[in-house]
Amino acid sequence: MNKKTKIAFAVAGGALLLVVATAIVISVDARNSKKNAPPVPNVLAATPPDTSKILTGMQDLLASYRKIIVLFADEKKLGAGERAMANQVGQGLFHDNRARAAEIEAQLAALVASGNPQRFDAIAGLLDYVESDRSLFDADRLAFRELLRSLQTSVAADSSLPAIKLHKRIGEDLDALVEIERNYEKEIRLVFGRFEPRAIELKRERWEDYVASLKKRYTREQILKDFGVVMPYALPKPPTRKGKNEEDGEVFGYSLPPKTIVLTFDDGPHGTYTNEIAAILKQYSVPGIFFQVGSNLGTVAADGKTKLGPRADISRKLMEAGHTLANHSMTHAQLSKLNGAGLKSEMLGTDELLKAVDARRSPLFRFPYGARNDEGLDVLSAAHLRSVMWNIDSLDWADPVPSSIVERVLKSVEKEGRGIVLFHDIHERTVKALPAILERLVADGYQFASWDGTGFTVAKGAGVAPAPQAANPGYSDSWAIVIGIDGYASWPKLQYAVRDARAIRETLIQRFGFATDHVISLENREATRTGILAAFHDKLAHSGMKKNDRLFVFFAGHGATRQLSSGRDLGYIIPADSDPNKIATDAVPMTELQNIAESLTAKHVLFVMDACYSGLGLTRGAGSGNFLRDNAKRLGRQMLTAGGADQLVADGGPNGHSVFTWTLLQAMGGKADLNGDGLITATELAAYVAPAVASVSRQTPAFGSLPGSEGGDFVFALPVEAEFLSVQTSQLSGDAIALNSKLDATRPPAAAPTAGSDAPVAAPPTATVVVKDLQGGEQKITTPLAVPSSARQLAQRANDRGLQLYKEKLYAEAEAQFTEALKLRPDFALAANNLGFVYFKQDKFKEAARWFENTVKMDPSRAIAYLNLGDAHARAGDGDKAKKAFRNYLELAPNGTGAAHAKQQLEKV
Repeated sequence: MNKKTKIAFAVAGGALLLVVATAIVISVDARNSKKNAPPVPNVLAATPPDTSKILTGMQDLLASYRKIIVLFADEKKLGAGERAMANQVGQGLFHDNRARAAEIEAQLAALVASGNPQRFDAIAGLLDYVESDRSLFDADRLAFRELLRSLQTSVAADSSLPAIKLHKRIGEDLDALVEIERNYEKEIRLVFGRFEPRAIELKRERWEDYVASLKKRYTREQILKDFGVVMPYALPKPPTRKGKNEEDGEVFGYSLPPKTIVLTFDDGPHGTYTNEIAAILKQYSVPGIFFQVGSNLGTVAADGKTKLGPRADISRKLMEAGHTLANHSMTHAQLSKLNGAGLKSEMLGTDELLKAVDARRSPLFRFPYGARNDEGLDVLSAAHLRSVMWNIDSLDWADPVPSSIVERVLKSVEKEGRGIVLFHDIHERTVKALPAILERLVADGYQFASWDGTGFTVAKGAGVAPAPQAANPGYSDSWAIVIGIDGYASWPKLQYAVRDARAIRETLIQRFGFATDHVISLENREATRTGILAAFHDKLAHSGMKKNDRLFVFFAGHGATRQLSSGRDLGYIIPADSDPNKIATDAVPMTELQNIAESLTAKHVLFVMDACYSGLGLTRGAGSGNFLRDNAKRLGRQMLTAGGADQLVADGGPNGHSVFTWTLLQAMGGKADLNGDGLITATELAAYVAPAVASVSRQTPAFGSLPGSEGGDFVFALPVEAEFLSVQTSQLSGDAIALNSKLDATRPPAAAPTAGSDAPVAAPPTATVVVKDLQGGEQKITTPLAVPSSARQLAQRANDRGLQLYKEKLYAEAEAQFTEALKLRPDFALAANNLGFVYFKQDKFKEAARWFENTVKMDPSRAIAYLNLGDAHARAGDGDKAKKAFRNYLELAPNGTGAAHAKQQLEKV
């Protein structure tokens, strides 16, 4: 089997993806640029050359090629916004691949010229990968076509026998790629087609298998997100544009007269294709606007002096032929992510070069990828330049099939009736497609305009609104009694109770805003029977507790159950000074707690007992459709216990806590917000804690309402999390993460509400959970309906859940929650930073940097985001950008907690 046959049929099930054939296309520009490159030293090496870096580059090239295909698969099903973002990210992938391919091409050329006696064997090894690697589909191999052409040119300069043989082998491979492309042309056109296929849909299983395999590797959403884009949920449609007057803003082409077309060409001048396009335009007597990249024209020194390169002559000829020269930035950077001097130099440097080419250059500017920001538009305005966009995209930068490009442009022109067409004068396929397009448009009576001064509209971005607040549960004040006993006089000593009580106290004060002087704490010898009862009868009685207040009672210590002569069980909590033989007189019976609960002034009282006992009958409270309103009217007296009679409390939880209290702390941290409304009710606490504790221990927690309750439910309002993730953010220990994983396995499924605006959204369904009562029976409890939430509140909830998941090192789940937050609220700087840090934590530094850049764009005063950005750039190997970010951090927070780190990094990078 010859090489041609070998490559064409190496992988059954191949398919095309010429999509990225483009993405990998190494333009002739890159080859021409070698003429000015320094000579490669002819160094003989005794050892075989290392081609691992080249192979890695080729694999990265292929990955981007595949991603572009995934971005455009099923494109007709995408909404306009997601299609636009796919285009923008796809172009970014394409331009990254151009640079990557140019680097690989240069490495291969240097290898050929090195004189190493084993260089051709090394290159043959790379060809083996292209020809026969089992991981590649036939369609994958098209990604390397331009690379092989460049390699063939380099090898042709060597007249040795090994070089001649290698040249022949590469030629056979290129012939095979032509055959593959021809076999899959129809499939490629479908991938890049924006229009409905014929009524009869052809079934080509191999192509479908190929695309299916790529979709298993990548998703469109993930590719977009890696490039700093999260598509928000659909908002209500804005008012229809009032006329398409573009006299005062960006030009899109809507104001052109009917059947009028403007042809624009980006990214040149190209050493070959620009001249060919100019010749075609001359043949049809139509003008074009050429948006040129400054680095193709020459250089601008620090003092502002310009030096034109060889391609400036191409631009002069365009002007002489009546075409328009326009600005497309200095290096084709994504300008929406730049600011300050860097942004100005990108935009104005090319303008200076164009002036040097011909003072009659136009004032037109096109943002690379169409990505712009307010600062960039301000720079244009100050320089008296105008932004020109487009409304018809040929997609020639991604679609390698000329006939497909022709069909797309003609269909789009027919639909729009007028407009600005986006082409690129750096592709051979554009040269091939252009005559057919012009032939048809001329025949259909279209006229072709150059810059005619018609206007445009600038859409200003919305400002950042205040962070959403949790729903108010309606309490006037909050009180707590927290008891923990390790040091018993006559009972076995405990190891966890005091630590549990302190953690609960800290949570009440720091997380839920309980005033320090309203939290009564009793530990060890303070927690005698007299001391406990005095806390209720004396301290609370004289505290000024009001009818609209709440009281939280926590007890960690021994519990006991005593069977009465009637056969009924009665539970007790054991004070520090209790005698095991005098439980009836020394301990505190549950009946007394009932009496205390009924006598308290507070509206809602919740007892949480990390002790084991039984003997207290509980009644269930009813749910309510309008929870906050109805709950405010009803008294609530509820209790949650750690276990039933004769059950030992498990004290093997993380950080020295009992399993029950650890689970309770996790629940209060947000895990018990089962309906996602930012409120945790006592019912939700029980619905999370009881089955979770039962699943990891021999305890069966019980829950219910005490006698005298009217069905009210104690409520915690979750605070808004405002932590920007950084290297200083702590995470849970391994044993804590392991236990939480087990606890969450029993968590009731929570419906995720969605919203598209700040209007309240419908509550998700409630969850029903079976929980023990204190007499050992089973009861079904139902979480209350969620309080309606706005999109901004839901975004905050998603961010807060993301923080929980990050601390448990569940990075994929955390990423999903931060993504959800950004879908709900696209300007959410906190979620943008946190998403970036999840990438950072997984060593995806370039992706992380994109999101930190988004963060500082949304909130320029957020110092920690600059510190994160500096770390990301440093780890990605971009020292200049890292220094800039660290300096920005130090300007905003010269005495911040990260100042020493920033200064240290400035010395390193």
